[in-house]
Amino acid sequence: MERPADHPPIAPPKIGVLLINLGTPDAPDAKAVKRYLGEFLSDKRVVEIPALLWQPILRGIILNTRPKKSAHAYEQVWRDDGSPLAAITRLQAAALKDAFGSGVLVDWAMRYGNPSIGDRLAAMKAAGCERILIAPLYPQYCAATTATANDKAFEALAAMRWQPAVRTLPPYYDDPAYIDALAASVRASLAALDFVPDALVTSFHGMPQRTLELGDPYHCHCQKTARLLSEALGKDTIVTFQSRFGRAKWLEPATDTTLAALPGQGIKRVAIIAPGFSADCLETLEELDIRGRDSFLAVGGTDFAYLPCLNDSEPGMKMLRSILARELAGWTSAQ
Repeated sequence: MERPADHPPIAPPKIGVLLINLGTPDAPDAKAVKRYLGEFLSDKRVVEIPALLWQPILRGIILNTRPKKSAHAYEQVWRDDGSPLAAITRLQAAALKDAFGSGVLVDWAMRYGNPSIGDRLAAMKAAGCERILIAPLYPQYCAATTATANDKAFEALAAMRWQPAVRTLPPYYDDPAYIDALAASVRASLAALDFVPDALVTSFHGMPQRTLELGDPYHCHCQKTARLLSEALGKDTIVTFQSRFGRAKWLEPATDTTLAALPGQGIKRVAIIAPGFSADCLETLEELDIRGRDSFLAVGGTDFAYLPCLNDSEPGMKMLRSILARELAGWTSAQ
């Protein structure tokens, strides 16, 4: 039976893949940074202190002192196309546009800031996506990163009358595709240097020691990633944790104190990589490549190289296509 002319054929349902990363201010200025930090540091997954105790500190002290300093740091790494983290995540999504077939839409979002997870999920639903893979790009699982990204997605789904079916990307800290991509990227970066490092430092984002004691697997995931990378490269690495904040005890050894101590141990030529970051951002470009370099050279280091994240490089995109295709199995025939 023919369909009446005023009723166009119903488009076949689509599948969505939403890449998610941490977040970024909209601009490298104090006002935008204050707005971003207010959202980030109000997340109960990030700061596990009762709100009655934490919010007066956050609103009364931190948000009145930290934004200006952070804005200066962002100014040093800001790109013509915006924040490095947002710009690179956008490029990753664009590179995956046609990777899984015409019926699969690939988009990106930030847990804090813009574009928001809720807005992009709503856009995917409006575009006809009845199945969505939520893909937080954190290789190592942590409640303060992976879980809160999923929380935000589930919060948006809770407000929908007609929800799409969803899957979430598991951590991939020991996935052979991830380790192979890291090793290929490190080899290429080391080959391009004009010096041979005495040591390779793997710096992961720090977390409070309490998270390990509460059962978060993050520390173990980081250690296994570093061990597998060392085995793939055939050389030892020094595992450290960066970005400490506040007075609580954090995972150790700390990246900054390790870098400051290495020249005194006869290690004066260093290369450093941040395997836990899927895209370069403030914590890699400013904290490691600028401040880390300056502090290392100031105490007697002679050569320092920051090796970039996988970003939208060929090894990195090959890895993402592989692990995302695996999670889409049964929804799409793309492999």
